[in-house]
Amino acid sequence: MKVGIVGAGMVGSAAGYALALLGTVREVVLVDRDAALALAQAQDIAHAVPFASATQMGAGGYDRLQGADVVILAAGVSQKPGETRLELLGRNAEVFRAIVGEVLRVAPDAILLVATNPVDIMTDVATRLSGLPPTRVIGSGTILDTARFRSLLGAHLGIAPQSVHAYVLGEHGDSEVLAWSAARAGSVPIRAFAAQVGAALTDDVVARIDHGVRTAAYTIIEGKGATWYGIGAGLARIVRAILRDEQAVLSVSILTPEVEGVSDVALSVPRVVGRAGVTAALFPELDRAEHDALRRSAELLKATADALTL
Repeated sequence: MKVGIVGAGMVGSAAGYALALLGTVREVVLVDRDAALALAQAQDIAHAVPFASATQMGAGGYDRLQGADVVILAAGVSQKPGETRLELLGRNAEVFRAIVGEVLRVAPDAILLVATNPVDIMTDVATRLSGLPPTRVIGSGTILDTARFRSLLGAHLGIAPQSVHAYVLGEHGDSEVLAWSAARAGSVPIRAFAAQVGAALTDDVVARIDHGVRTAAYTIIEGKGATWYGIGAGLARIVRAILRDEQAVLSVSILTPEVEGVSDVALSVPRVVGRAGVTAALFPELDRAEHDALRRSAELLKATADALTL
């Protein structure tokens, strides 16, 4: 199995590093407009491989992506001083116009995995530009937010985050929705489990965890400028689900026909992910406030996407 990564910056290289250490794939190829950067990242990761796996690392132009099963899109431009969010989106859409065409020229059967932010809008853009079925253009969405939610819940309850089944829905961003009412520890509703182990989910605890999930990225960015390890591991997890045809339930973003009355919007809900891409969407049971919050998140994303001219 072969994975391509377009964009050899911190996110792209972190994804490549995670894939190499996990040994999920046979080959990883990095592509970047800065060929020297792509080569340097590939060589650096290759020097870690002997300690962990047999993954082959490479770098080059788009032709090196031939035969790729999955291509991660991690390229984009930075916001200029005085530039609006919509203007930035327009420039990133132009970057994607060139990238997507080149990727599909050499790897027409690849599943596209979008990591570039704002990831939900860029997933919509990649879907429209590629002409591929939405099920084959997957955004990393709230997979990282969901991991943060489970990590904080697990820490409070004193259990492994892998035993927490809770999801963040909607936008990967400020309007995201923590689905508290559907959260479970094992098979037990989260509040009942918390009461059983003497770790009650008081209003203060809920507010602290909610704040921790929503502000995690801001805290990390303030401290070191950007986030990359968490999302790199999240991208590797999605790739594993695809290449091993796991039919795993992951909170990822695709262009969705309808969510809370909003049509054709890219956002995250739990979805079944395997070799064919996304094969099903699962909508958790939510309370009224969560339904309303998810609708507002969908409306915000839809309005932004509709304002963007391709």
